[in-house]
Amino acid sequence: MKKRRIMAVFMTAALAASVLGGCGGSTDSNSSADNSNSADNSNSADNSVPAISENSGNEDNSSSNGSGDIIEFTAFFATPGAEINDDNEIQQLIAEKTNVKVKETWLTGQTASEAVGTIVAGGEYPDFIDGGDAMAALYDAGALVAWDDYIDKYPNIKEFYTDEEWDKFRQEDGHIYWMNAFQNIYGEDKTTTHNDEAFWVQARVLEWANYPKIQTLDQYFELLDSYAEANPTMEDGTAIIPYTVLCEDWRYFCIENAPQFLDGYPNDGSCIVDPETLTVIDYNTTDTAYRYFKKLNEEYHAGNIDPESFTQTYDEYIAKLSTGRVLGMCDQWWDFSATVNDVFKQQGLDKKGCNYVPLGLTIDEGMENQWYTSGGTLNVSSGLGISVSCKNVDAAFKFVDDLLSQEIHNLRYWGVEGVDYQVDENGLFYRTEEQRMNASDTAYKASHICSYSYFPNWLGTSRDGINAMQPTEQPFEFMDSLAEPVVKCFEAYGVSTYPGMLGSVNKAGKWYPMYSFSNTMTTATPGGVAWTKMGEVKHEWLPKIVMMDNFDDAWEQYMEVYSACKPEDFISEMQAELDRRVAQ
Repeated sequence: MKKRRIMAVFMTAALAASVLGGCGGSTDSNSSADNSNSADNSNSADNSVPAISENSGNEDNSSSNGSGDIIEFTAFFATPGAEINDDNEIQQLIAEKTNVKVKETWLTGQTASEAVGTIVAGGEYPDFIDGGDAMAALYDAGALVAWDDYIDKYPNIKEFYTDEEWDKFRQEDGHIYWMNAFQNIYGEDKTTTHNDEAFWVQARVLEWANYPKIQTLDQYFELLDSYAEANPTMEDGTAIIPYTVLCEDWRYFCIENAPQFLDGYPNDGSCIVDPETLTVIDYNTTDTAYRYFKKLNEEYHAGNIDPESFTQTYDEYIAKLSTGRVLGMCDQWWDFSATVNDVFKQQGLDKKGCNYVPLGLTIDEGMENQWYTSGGTLNVSSGLGISVSCKNVDAAFKFVDDLLSQEIHNLRYWGVEGVDYQVDENGLFYRTEEQRMNASDTAYKASHICSYSYFPNWLGTSRDGINAMQPTEQPFEFMDSLAEPVVKCFEAYGVSTYPGMLGSVNKAGKWYPMYSFSNTMTTATPGGVAWTKMGEVKHEWLPKIVMMDNFDDAWEQYMEVYSACKPEDFISEMQAELDRRVAQ
């Protein structure tokens, strides 16, 4: 579709939307008496789509946010991200409907702690801020507005969590200061992708091996090694890389936390919880951890692990994956998929089977795995906050509320009808192949698409009861968007989604995830000091033990240095938190 045609359809759709918007709509947000997140659409008498909230909070805000003047807010997110063009089309359309436009900035060249520390030292904050792992530093600095007096004013915000879930966000002073943007399911769970961690393998590797059953770490590396030996180069002559590792900065989870999964536990992120004894276990010192790192050491010395693994930056890692040369890695889907899959699609590498599918590996055969835990995961340790520098707090809350309205949510994730998606005679949303290509094009996304991705958003079912909240979860749209090699892979294994490839069970207890506590730790406690030192030691030593010639000697040295961090202090505080959660 040519640019002129895109703009013509866009402007027609925008004009129609603005005219129809004058007709008004239901403000019923389908919230039930207990504010359940799994709202049943039958709660609404006419099942109509909730309109943008008309609750302005107070008279002053109503005047400023209803006059037609666009309020320009700033936002900083302590994670790398892609900025959009200042004249982004959907951002402008959202601004016309909400009277708000947000200039987003992202983490560049610093850790979250470093960036937040700089902001706190300056004393001036963006209007919206998500400090990631450094959220506690913003709270300690008194940088955030308390939400308690605002949640009930805005129905879409209120609906996002149950009262019990909102209470889990309360800090030591009894107030709520942020909400997490992710992993919240409305209505029916429509999950098609595995957004979390796994050992990934290219679909073409499985096809080459006639779709074998791969259950263990040893079988996984045997598969990668065999394929690379038989197919040492790409079509252009560049060398195949059987396995690479990302270790840069906070992303060293790509090497560090696999032992918990290989032992069959879910991603508590900082420890293992034995569900029988309700005891916290340090996964860094288990027999499985020893075997896992020993295997990496063997594969490294056999030449099957990318020698640049332990020095490459994130950008270099993503660029390497995007060539299609890397057969496998351990990573979170959200850490690589959007960029890499778009490049594959644009370059035709998806048709050659370069897309990655997940495998639910364990250390031994016959074990259950919990790589995938179905349903939303509540992470209360970080999220979107509104800073004390914000000069129009009510307008900021109203904007968040508006973003969660169905109309604006559709704009954020589906786009403009007739431009970014179509609607069939049954009201089902779908995309043409041309629209899918546009959605994967970097330049098109920068100029047209505005998901406000680190603001709260829904997964699951739209309030119309028909469509998915996001295109990636629309079943037939998901299947139509898959490259043929991935479809063939799914068919061979008798599954229809990425989670199906994992074959996980879900036995996560009420304490899950424990990282929502460990992520808030500071050096104010012995456990927090130990947690910081443990991270520093692992970041330094894990690459060493993979590369050193004598693994057993290296492991012994590592364990000695690790023990000096006093991990028992960390485990003790985690145990106390586990006991508290179990008793609730």
